[in-house]
Amino acid sequence: MVYDYFCHIDKKGKKVIINLTPHAITIMLEQPMVIEPTFPPARVSVANTPAEPVDGIPTVRTVIGTVENLPEPAEGVVYVVSALVAQQCQDRNDVYAPDTSPNGAVRDEEGKIIGVKGLIRY
Repeated sequence: MVYDYFCHIDKKGKKVIINLTPHAITIMLEQPMVIEPTFPPARVSVANTPAEPVDGIPTVRTVIGTVENLPEPAEGVVYVVSALVAQQCQDRNDVYAPDTSPNGAVRDEEGKIIGVKGLIRY
């Protein structure tokens, strides 16, 4: 089953799911659900400043900025975003991230994530 935000319309009381990551997300349900990305993806701005090297290895200090490209809440709509974006949106109950935790990620024989068991909210 493949959804993109143009065709996943609320017909049976279900939420509209909009994927604002740059990748398709496969939810490993009884029948896997693929949620295609919508552009532009939601992002968090960051600013790096040089920091003290560690044993000659360059380092930077990263300051997390504001969330970009995330629509305002809308009735019946949930947004799937990166974990970093979701962490910055803890005050919103419509923002989720793929559950890539050790118990949530589904991996192939090489250890590559091929899907997730569900979504998480921060």
